[in-house]
Amino acid sequence: MLFKRADRSMATVKGPMGRVVMALSVAVVPLVLAGCMSSSDKDLDLSTYVEQTEPADVLYNQGLANLNAGRLGEAAKKFAAVDRQHPYSEYARKAMVMGAFTNYRQGNYDDAIQMSQRFLNLYPTSEDADYAVYIAGLSYFRQIRDVTQDQKEARLTAQTMQELVNRWPDSQYAEDARTKIRYANDQLAGKEMQVGRYYLERREYLASIKRFRTVVEQYSNTRHIEEALARLVEAYYAMGLTDEAQTAAAVLGQNYPSSQWYKDSYKLLQSGGLAPRENAGSWISKAGKLITG
Repeated sequence: MLFKRADRSMATVKGPMGRVVMALSVAVVPLVLAGCMSSSDKDLDLSTYVEQTEPADVLYNQGLANLNAGRLGEAAKKFAAVDRQHPYSEYARKAMVMGAFTNYRQGNYDDAIQMSQRFLNLYPTSEDADYAVYIAGLSYFRQIRDVTQDQKEARLTAQTMQELVNRWPDSQYAEDARTKIRYANDQLAGKEMQVGRYYLERREYLASIKRFRTVVEQYSNTRHIEEALARLVEAYYAMGLTDEAQTAAAVLGQNYPSSQWYKDSYKLLQSGGLAPRENAGSWISKAGKLITG
């Protein structure tokens, strides 16, 4: 419309003046176009345009090359570009799980977990699904804190790795997953013991027994089981519940006869004229049958 109006205006000017106006208008057109080009150039990121046209296999292989060379940041960018530019393609599927691994290697654990979970939501039956779960489990594992702190990450590690073992028992990652589960459970049991000792020292026996019982019933295959049984002997004995104290000592002696914890428990009972004696109806006796040492 701008150019049409200009044409009509020039048509009304006759003679030399008309030719001057025409010449000026012709000179103005390139300037207008140049202005338009200048404005659009500001909005056009040529590097982005080139990136958007790269084939999926090229981007993916560039990501692998960067990963192998130790350029993790560049690798992550390439894998992300595959997912962004070629969504739902075969290379996008591969790039997503490799991106999760690359973020894990960088210590970006939250990003690695998020990418793994997204992969599992999109491709739950993929042949790489067990690997995605494994990466998420490792990301939780690397964030496990000292036993004096909250053990949320230990709990999530155990849950995630247990999912891997349950769904893919023959996976190449299953053996290490079981190792990580044992470590995480040991941390969780250690936290229960720490809190239980706190209550026991303050003679809050019921609260302490609750914690020690959790260890015996839920974490019987950890290194804390001996002390948990011995602490139950101590707490029950202090409350005058000698039958339970004797049962805890008996279960401890049956499973760990050479343990110093058993020797200490035996002496405590002897000081009151008692000895270890198992009550088969006690919860301790039933839980004791699950102890694997």
